Amino acid sequence: MEAIVYEEFGGPEVLRHATGVTVPEPGPGEVRVRVAAVGLNPLDWKRRHGWVEEFYPTTFPAVPGLEFAGTVDKLGEGVTDLAVGDEVLGWTKTGAYAQYAIADLVVPKPAGLSWASAASLPVAAETAQRVLDLIGVRPGETLFLHGAAGVVGSVGVQLAVAAGVTVIGSASESNHAYLRELGAIPVTYGDGLADRVRAAAPDGVDAVFDAVGHGVLPVAIELLGGKDAAKERIATIADLDAEEHGIVFTGVMGDPDAVRAGLTAHARAAAAGTLAVRLADTLPLKEAARAQELSQSGHVRGKLVLIP
Repeated sequence: MEAIVYEEFGGPEVLRHATGVTVPEPGPGEVRVRVAAVGLNPLDWKRRHGWVEEFYPTTFPAVPGLEFAGTVDKLGEGVTDLAVGDEVLGWTKTGAYAQYAIADLVVPKPAGLSWASAASLPVAAETAQRVLDLIGVRPGETLFLHGAAGVVGSVGVQLAVAAGVTVIGSASESNHAYLRELGAIPVTYGDGLADRVRAAAPDGVDAVFDAVGHGVLPVAIELLGGKDAAKERIATIADLDAEEHGIVFTGVMGDPDAVRAGLTAHARAAAAGTLAVRLADTLPLKEAARAQELSQSGHVRGKLVLIP
């Protein structure tokens, strides 16, 4: 089969487009999926660099990619809730940058959801929901979401606003109109961020969701009145120095049944048009190196999707 493979850590040049890769076989409780679209995530190039081995150890040769959408091609032993031909989205165990992938965590793809939109949803929706649950945001509260215009951040904005939460979202000025469309109150990055957030939320901030890092945790702690008061109401998915500040770094999915239920609901919302992931571009799988380079540049607005 066709796949993107790398056999050492490094820059995008280590990614190799291969055509003779063995098609994987599903084990008990697994399915094989014919991949229709792949969602590209920053974790893909962070793993390629070897920067997150502590959390995601790599075995070479490796196929990148976490999330995908496609059609069930073969069932493993014991799988009774899916059938060959079912359209699904979810997470792969063998790497998504390939024509075929093995998975044990998938949900049905609604008929009205495009392949690209479906492949963009699993990581962003699960991550955003996990953080909102972790920091315990409730209706009527005010949330500061740092990096609100990014893929995970923008989904977090939509989920929080739909739950009756006021969202103050940081982003570059060019993304402020987009955040307003999502229902957030935008503020700009940079020096003086805490003052701008206070001006936007004169009654204070109840919780902080850090989706982008860049040293914002001291500001988050300040906004919530000090380190001890802040610990349970701040979480980051991007700052590896979180522990030094007494803040939770979250990067691992929760209970699989809860994850399935959440993704099913989010996919239905996406199909109904009440939840959206902004798409930046779709590229053929063989251009994976270029796609990762674009992602790492930090100048892409929205999700990059690869098509095998």
